[in-house]
Amino acid sequence: MSDAVLRTEGLTKRFGGLVAVDGVDLEFETGRVHAIIGPNGAGKTTFFNVVSGMHAADAGRVFFAGQDITGLKPHQISRRGIKRTMQIKSVFPNMSVEDNLWITAKAGQGFLHPFRPAAKFTGIREKVERTLEQVGLSAVAGQVAGTLAYGNMALLEIGMALISEPKLLLLDEPICGMSPVETENTVQKIRALSRQVDIIIIEHDMEVVFGIADDITVMAQGAVLARGTPQAIGADERVREAYLGRAGDDALDEDEPHA
Repeated sequence: MSDAVLRTEGLTKRFGGLVAVDGVDLEFETGRVHAIIGPNGAGKTTFFNVVSGMHAADAGRVFFAGQDITGLKPHQISRRGIKRTMQIKSVFPNMSVEDNLWITAKAGQGFLHPFRPAAKFTGIREKVERTLEQVGLSAVAGQVAGTLAYGNMALLEIGMALISEPKLLLLDEPICGMSPVETENTVQKIRALSRQVDIIIIEHDMEVVFGIADDITVMAQGAVLARGTPQAIGADERVREAYLGRAGDDALDEDEPHA
């Protein structure tokens, strides 16, 4: 159990008569990139929402780094070291890239002082510059975030999650909507970041998933259908029938905007 950065036991979430997450038992080993895939309505984003405290579980428990975090509020879980990005990019569009990171770093410390000179915030400047370098946005640090190319906006959101030095990043479809060039750049950044922080990624682009993940979890109808290495998942007939398509079919021929 000590090697698990995140573990769930019987995790369940219902919305009326719909069981969105159905008794999920999962363990995510530290030091590996984990991907969660599945068709529309499989429960992937809802699983992230429960783990991060955005939704309360109806049953089951969540353990992070060996500690029970079930029932904690999102800000409490965030301060424990879990950060996440969203399907819909969430940045401050009228602020510069650098200021987005600055205000996120200060908010993570629990307070903002509107009249204190920025230079007085010891360590924040170095942290912002380091994060800009990590996500490859140093060259556009002064650009207004709302004018960024989509790929750079996604990297900024990752940077905003990264700047508080989390132990675990939950990335919800970070590649969605990107051009091939943006996709390759973002994949390279995620690979590099995975050497510094544990990452669980929800993604519908199978080429990305099979190229970046050490382990893949397949969800369907709120439950775990299969788990394994990319090679094992690619060869699993249940997965091919439920999601990837039978042999000879395309891996995926539709976007996945929902959980």
